Amino acid sequence: MEKKELVQMLALEDFEPVYRRADAVRRENTGDIVHIRAIIEFSNICRRQCLYCGLNSTNEKAVRYRMSVKEILDTARQAVDAGYRTIVLQSGEDPHFHKETLGEIVTAIKEMGAAVTLSCGELTFEELRYLKNCGADRYLLKHETADPELYDRLHPCGTLKERVECLKNINRLGYETGSGFMIGLPGQTLETIASDLLLLKELNCKMAGIGPFIPHPDTPLAGEKAGDTELTKRAVALARLLLPKANLPVTTSLGVVNREEKDNAFACGANVIMKKVTPDPYKQAYEIYPAKLEKTDVIGDRKKLEEQIRQLGRIPL
Repeated sequence: MEKKELVQMLALEDFEPVYRRADAVRRENTGDIVHIRAIIEFSNICRRQCLYCGLNSTNEKAVRYRMSVKEILDTARQAVDAGYRTIVLQSGEDPHFHKETLGEIVTAIKEMGAAVTLSCGELTFEELRYLKNCGADRYLLKHETADPELYDRLHPCGTLKERVECLKNINRLGYETGSGFMIGLPGQTLETIASDLLLLKELNCKMAGIGPFIPHPDTPLAGEKAGDTELTKRAVALARLLLPKANLPVTTSLGVVNREEKDNAFACGANVIMKKVTPDPYKQAYEIYPAKLEKTDVIGDRKKLEEQIRQLGRIPL
């Protein structure tokens, strides 16, 4: 599919045939398994100034924290014992966690028998190589928007070119490369979304997170509208057609905007869901966008999620 065709499909009056095709492609390539990943949000300190994010360094209302190495590993052990096979280590761009510290954490989690996905922002080639050698399996770095001008407006702290180069380095080093973008950013068009999808293909992404934009009240975009959930699902479905074997998560943000749509996304190509295991009270403080969160119950939350997946006719893993 080329850009013009993607734009036309995004605008279709009746998208149901595309949803059915995306679900069939998902079934053919990844089966009925839904992979459940555990996310540990170990630091909400960030040097970036992204206009849409509640963690941005200019937000003085954010309650900042860093988990200790022991807290991170204790949480990871609880998750592994609860049945999680992948630990996602997510943070803001926090210089405190240099490559040696992150490497120590990655190595320890690998020894627990779990795969490790890192999502810690833009790192240098040397930092990425060091962490790969420590055992990191995947790296998730969302490009957020493939429109250079829109990227510049939203990110006074970086450029799309730098972001894409980092993603290319991740791919070169042999990580399972993950990227993604938001639906509904102010100034976004269907042409922009088509470019986002094609960039995922160009980067040879093995995973892609696509979710609606949710305005945070303590950011410059506080007054903007949330992204459209229907358009988000359409983008997920088209991503499945472009990347048949990729892991496509149902993003947390989709469920925040509309709980029913979160379940529906599994019928349009998604095959992954991520569950926060971040300890209280850190979990509430990791507020990229506002959301009502229940207290963490690592074992209970996992069992509940497994049952919900079975009710959808899928197999939790």
